[in-house]
Amino acid sequence: MRTRSAGERGCRNPPPTRTIVLWCPDWPVIAAARAAGSPPEQPFALIAKGLVFASSASARQVGVVRGLRVREAQARCTDLVTQPYDDALDHRAFEPVIRAIEEAAPGVEVLRPGTIALRARGPARYHGGERAAATVLAGIAADHGAPGVRAGVADTPFAAEQAARARPRRPGERVRMVPVGGSAEFLAPLPLGVLGDPDLAMVLGRLGIATLGDFAALTDEQVRDRFGVPGAFLHRLAGGRDPREVSAREVPPDLEVQASFEPPLDRADQIAFAFRRSADDFAAKLRAAGLVATTIRVGIVDERDVLLERVWAHPRWFDAADVVDRVRWQLAGGVDPTGLEAPVTSVVLEPVAVDDLANHERGLWGSGPDERVHHGLARVQGMVGHDGVVTPRIGGGRTLAERIVLVPWGGRTGRGRARPRGGPGPPVAGQAARAAAGDGPRAAASGGRRHGGRRSGGRRRPGHPDRRTRTLPVGRRPRRTVRTRHGVGGAVAARRAVVGVGRTTTAPPAARRRRGAGVVPGPRRPPLVGRGDRDVKDGH
Repeated sequence: MRTRSAGERGCRNPPPTRTIVLWCPDWPVIAAARAAGSPPEQPFALIAKGLVFASSASARQVGVVRGLRVREAQARCTDLVTQPYDDALDHRAFEPVIRAIEEAAPGVEVLRPGTIALRARGPARYHGGERAAATVLAGIAADHGAPGVRAGVADTPFAAEQAARARPRRPGERVRMVPVGGSAEFLAPLPLGVLGDPDLAMVLGRLGIATLGDFAALTDEQVRDRFGVPGAFLHRLAGGRDPREVSAREVPPDLEVQASFEPPLDRADQIAFAFRRSADDFAAKLRAAGLVATTIRVGIVDERDVLLERVWAHPRWFDAADVVDRVRWQLAGGVDPTGLEAPVTSVVLEPVAVDDLANHERGLWGSGPDERVHHGLARVQGMVGHDGVVTPRIGGGRTLAERIVLVPWGGRTGRGRARPRGGPGPPVAGQAARAAAGDGPRAAASGGRRHGGRRSGGRRRPGHPDRRTRTLPVGRRPRRTVRTRHGVGGAVAARRAVVGVGRTTTAPPAARRRRGAGVVPGPRRPPLVGRGDRDVKDGH
């Protein structure tokens, strides 16, 4: 939505813009249940961050409501089906409904998946009235996969949405009409929770203000002085003076490109050559839209109907030649000497991240040495392969060697190789380097024990420092027993070091053997943390 113009903002009561809002109850649950194949009568709930995000009507009847913990929800409803909430699924499933509404009445704005708004003037003139237009649009939405759609018509988008969400006054009512100029009266008895700000509702409740009408009775100056600009905006919503207007959504261009091969091709060079025209079409679509792609997704489908998918990033932006190189490199990752595990039937290319073309135009005097460096490295990478040119990045780990991660030029840290869907995930950064260095599990180095003679439960996760490492602030030299850990020939050992003025002592080997596992336990003191901390290792 957009705010009103300067002239309209200057008016005390700006002219109303009649708005139609269509709302599909429980849309996230409907979309997820359809994707999971669950029957409509089955109790269903979506989980986000360990709490119930949305629940079906049958689940709400037994007490499964929003904000409930998963364990408690399952205790209340033993046959409850739970799924993680997927926002992308909501948008994908609601797209056919939006397109159907746009064909009947252009100028649709998507408030959220399951809720859309549009101006009432055009559809009302065409269908002979606001109620008739809202009824027709609700029927179109129901025919395209949004059952039980309800419509609200009011002076402002906020009031129209609350009208659509209001309880029907009689059975079977699908459209709720708010008369012209009656938005404030309609909103007055509603609770403060409909504003979507729990903190504001709590503070106003302590002040004895429980409804939108009580909140709207306050003056603008009082609300602005106490609650600032956000509170003033919600105050206008409560009084039926929504400053927003419905603005039509911008339909994103279809930039996906797909190339099918009949018969299937079984050589990487043949596929790369056949895909060159599709890469040119992809670059042309981006130029026509005034965009450049900085990240792309390449999906390769073979005759076994296995999808090999990978996301590729670029240090600048992709042109047609760069796209063909990524397809060829992805094909070369197979185990077969030809680079393929099975003949390929199709290649799908779509942008993941795009940017405005104007941000990547050449400067008046060129782009300087950065552009020459990029072209040189890209040319070498095209000859030796994707992994032939690497750049160092900072990763997780304790030692400097573990923190250095080599990433292919143009790639990103943590991007694993493409793999068939459902296959094992990429290795964690740092594991391969430690395996090559011969660093086995901690139990192999310490006899399966650690401090106190207890068994080591497993390897430390990469990127997480050892909790037994103590740090001392720079400039202080306390005589204190601290624990340090260091690697000797790939094995993990522990020692007790007495930090003094430039000297370090180590417990004798006999003492280490008596204590067990090569560890001499020291006093348990909390780590000393201060400005300019550094790890104390090997007495330095």
